[in-house]
Amino acid sequence: MEADDVGRTVLRKEAAAIVETAERLTDAFGEVARLLANHPGKIITCGVGKSGFIARKVAATFTSIGKPGVFLHATEALHGDLGICSPGDPVIFFSRSGSTGELLVLVPLLKQLGAKLIAVVGNVRSDLAKQCDYVLEGFVDEEADPLALLPTTSAITALAIGDALACAVVWLIKFQKEDFLRFHPGGQLGRNLLLRVSSVMHPFPQVPHVSPDAAIRMALIAMTENPLGACCVVGEKNELLGIITDGDIRRLIRKTENLQGIRACDVAYAHPRKILPSASLGDAIALMESGPSQVGILPVVDEHGRLLGLLRLHDAYGHGPSA
Repeated sequence: MEADDVGRTVLRKEAAAIVETAERLTDAFGEVARLLANHPGKIITCGVGKSGFIARKVAATFTSIGKPGVFLHATEALHGDLGICSPGDPVIFFSRSGSTGELLVLVPLLKQLGAKLIAVVGNVRSDLAKQCDYVLEGFVDEEADPLALLPTTSAITALAIGDALACAVVWLIKFQKEDFLRFHPGGQLGRNLLLRVSSVMHPFPQVPHVSPDAAIRMALIAMTENPLGACCVVGEKNELLGIITDGDIRRLIRKTENLQGIRACDVAYAHPRKILPSASLGDAIALMESGPSQVGILPVVDEHGRLLGLLRLHDAYGHGPSA
């Protein structure tokens, strides 16, 4: 067995474990999702070891949808961090065995605070599961590593349950893209939602363009003077008729020694992907990266098909001069 065979085996086992978990999902999942969606305060997550890392990630996911998630360190909780928990805050425990001593010690203390306790566990008959108000089963037959010891399938299954809860809450609270933007104003996520194509594109005067009957040499000159990676072919009213990319030119030169007599319309692709200037940057990126082949250049047109500008994938990701 080669290393890539091990990798495929691990991925298949983890995928199968998640599918099996989905089949075992009970009404308790919906009850927990509604509890979390309706709670006005914090959502506490708790775990030890690798389960602790899963708990941290799930808390961060809830925070990103406007439901403040806080990770509670099981040991530090006994030395002051229990003050994180307000009365009534729900607590999600993550544990494969359900017998983690540090978590069991917290159960009565959290109950005194009126917390609803949720166990995401691999063993539904464990002490932790028996003492919690809700139990979500994350049982796995075996770990995916060659030794069947590393927390692999168990960890990814617990994470998937946490993600599923967050997504269910998104649906229940009718969380929208506009809400998402409020919590993610920076980085590429913020750019994708906040910026319009018109604010990032290269405007028409900067875009290399020629008429359909222009010699291919003229397209080459236009692309050299304004090196954006493409030349647009436009009609008399600037309507977009096609596009010639750097790659098109290279392929033409490779197979044709004499370029004399070749016109722009002979080389241009007549049905390029295009977008309106009012579209979001996220929609533009999705359009460029969709389908069997990614494109790096996107003509920007108005509702009548007239060329207004050119958007490069490089610019969309904030690396170009117009960003």
